[in-house]
Amino acid sequence: MIKERLFTPGPVPLPPQVIKALGQQIIHHRTPEFTNIFLQTREKLQKLLNTNRDVLMFASSGTGAMEAAIVNFFNEGDKVLVINAGKFGERWRDLGNTFGLNVIDYQIEWGKTYDKDKVNDYVKSNPDLKGILVQHSETSTTTLHDLKFLADVSKSLDDCLLVVDGITSVGVYKVYPEEIGIDILITGSQKALMLPPGLSILYYSEKAEKRLEKSKLPKYYFSVKAESKKQSKGQTAYTPAINLIIALNESLQLILDEEGLDNLERRHQILADMTREAMKALGLKLLSENPSNSATGVFTPDGIDADKFRKDLLKIGVRVAGGQDHLKGKIIRIAHMGYFDYLDMIEVVSAIEIALYKNGYNVEMGKGVKKAQEIYINNV
Repeated sequence: MIKERLFTPGPVPLPPQVIKALGQQIIHHRTPEFTNIFLQTREKLQKLLNTNRDVLMFASSGTGAMEAAIVNFFNEGDKVLVINAGKFGERWRDLGNTFGLNVIDYQIEWGKTYDKDKVNDYVKSNPDLKGILVQHSETSTTTLHDLKFLADVSKSLDDCLLVVDGITSVGVYKVYPEEIGIDILITGSQKALMLPPGLSILYYSEKAEKRLEKSKLPKYYFSVKAESKKQSKGQTAYTPAINLIIALNESLQLILDEEGLDNLERRHQILADMTREAMKALGLKLLSENPSNSATGVFTPDGIDADKFRKDLLKIGVRVAGGQDHLKGKIIRIAHMGYFDYLDMIEVVSAIEIALYKNGYNVEMGKGVKKAQEIYINNV
């Protein structure tokens, strides 16, 4: 019998409290009982983002909230700069093109972050930008992008919104949109919020709200105006993801009250350091030049196909993610966001050492584990 341990960057493992909430008998959504839970959850999301503004929930994957960010706050022909540094940067580009925006596609080598001078050059050439679209944590390359610089650039323009995909950063970092200068922030349920897929979340600033009346792009299900009106009263315009919202109420309780955001951010930093330093101790190369604390991308050694290596890990009981597009067969991605603790990281490092040994790699068994242990001992 092999017990499978999930280390993929979404979906991630679920805490027992969340599993219990998901397993409850379903309730009807047009009831005072659900309204009370919904309003509690909404307040907790506001606390998570340190805001008093609307934080909307959609029954969709995170891509649904990405689409909502486009169709509610932009118009056909609007010029936007896309920070395209991975698979999900491509998604911003593709969504913009789908709805007729004038997309400036700033393509960046996967594993790298943007160049500030190049961003300034794009802005100087395009002072009429209506939006800058970026991933905070680009999941496909495990890279973190600096938001504060982009926020300052956006503020320097007449009418430009900073639109941020925070799907693998919210719940890993303290992402406070009003402190940073984010105008639209989206996230999803199956990452650091520790839920199954199916729930997306959207915050929008006062500056972004002024765009709602101006946007003429077609929208129906993803109408921010319709949802804002209903959700402020504890309901949704259409059938909500009832049990996911009930479970989100539980996961936010764990995040905000049982752990606290300062401790949460510190835990993720230590988990990431343990994983990254262990990989380097084993002689493996990290993918990202500016790695995110949500997941670690690492190249497998020359001659070891990463997808075969993932299968070898699964035989031991560890499931990690692989690379996408041109990185397929070259990297593995190890999650450490959400319901992970320090022993989880020691466990996955140990499994990687075993799989490396079985693939003929000259590995000193225990070297990576020792490094991870040292980081834990020195920081906890």
